[in-house]
Amino acid sequence: MTLNERALDEARDAEASLARGEPAGPLCGLPVGIKDVTPVAGMRTTYGSPLFADHIAEADALVVSRLKRAGAIVLGKTNTPEFATGANTFNPVFGPTRNPWNPDLSAGGSTGGGAAALASGMVALAEGTDLGGSLRVPAAFCGVVGLRPSIGFVPTYPSHYLWDTLQVTGGMARTAEDVALMMEGVGGPSPHTPINQPGSAAGLVDAVSRMAAGPAALRLAYCPDIAAIGVDERVEGTCRAAAFDLSDEGVSVEEVELDLSFAREAFLTLRGYWMVAHHHALLDRLDLLGENLAGNIRAGLEGSPERLGAAERARSRLWERMGEFFEHFDALLTPCVAVPPFPVEENYPSSIGGREMTSYIDWIAPTFLLSLSGLPAASVPAGLDPDGLPVGLQIAARPFGEAAVLGLAARVQARRPIGLPELPKVRGQPKRP
Repeated sequence: MTLNERALDEARDAEASLARGEPAGPLCGLPVGIKDVTPVAGMRTTYGSPLFADHIAEADALVVSRLKRAGAIVLGKTNTPEFATGANTFNPVFGPTRNPWNPDLSAGGSTGGGAAALASGMVALAEGTDLGGSLRVPAAFCGVVGLRPSIGFVPTYPSHYLWDTLQVTGGMARTAEDVALMMEGVGGPSPHTPINQPGSAAGLVDAVSRMAAGPAALRLAYCPDIAAIGVDERVEGTCRAAAFDLSDEGVSVEEVELDLSFAREAFLTLRGYWMVAHHHALLDRLDLLGENLAGNIRAGLEGSPERLGAAERARSRLWERMGEFFEHFDALLTPCVAVPPFPVEENYPSSIGGREMTSYIDWIAPTFLLSLSGLPAASVPAGLDPDGLPVGLQIAARPFGEAAVLGLAARVQARRPIGLPELPKVRGQPKRP
């Protein structure tokens, strides 16, 4: 049975169930794309790697089983860099994912396939993972909403690294409200994993609706460059306008200086350790892996206990710094990605405003620094830049503040809608939902 046939059969089953008056799940009938690092029973799960090009998963990941239980229909897998390593989506198995707004440009990564599928109308929801920005960066490039939830909000199982405190499972959709609907369906603790948030995700949709509707007295802070790497003026100008456009109905927006760059080296060190822990079974096959993945694993192998200790101290300092920040503000608003989408053939942008990047992930420091904090963060379309490309505004809130993040994202979307890209006309192409 092909994927199309399977999806159609599931849709017919859902339709018949509704006709019989049976209760429907909150995601009933919604097509969802699953990132190709997340197992779906009976489907190829390649991890974007030639080593697993023909691998068929035997069981669903926890997030997939929850999506199905909520009524979603898995339409297929979405493209990712090899083992989700990189913020531009390409791999030797399926090639590059192109940006629906301009196919010459990158869709971002590592959940680039999911973001492109949403922007082009292929799916209603997209599952993904986020280590250093893998949900937020492609959401920014493709003009959709991507949420990195708090650690443990959606338990990640199965995993080769169950004690992971850096990478999370989350989701994307075209609207913040749809992300909330998805997260309510997949959130909540599980006995399969040691890292969980207490309680369920029930009530998230209502909480987001209340926040989106306002009016609520909120103190918001806008920082143009939390990573001290520079931000393209087209990006910063669009984000600034969107942030200060929220200044009404009792909401105040204040520009602040918030330099989190002291934690950049800490993230790189802990990411290296993460690479070794997560890919330990591949250590004897490094020569068969792509440059990005193999290089990251080797960097982790070169680490030391002293560097790990220093990184953990910096991570603690970052947590304390953000705790102090949220004593005065309800949310942080900042550009999600420092540059507009770049040519899809490039691995990464080598410079920002003439400033050379020292590593291939330097340019996503605005997202990976907030990953290190463990706080919920999302990218929401802030508008279009002068070239007509989407720009993402990153919103972060207090621990367990998913409702605040998505509620503010919904407010931004209501004030600054960007629509969807004009796609090339293909003969027989169905109308986009």
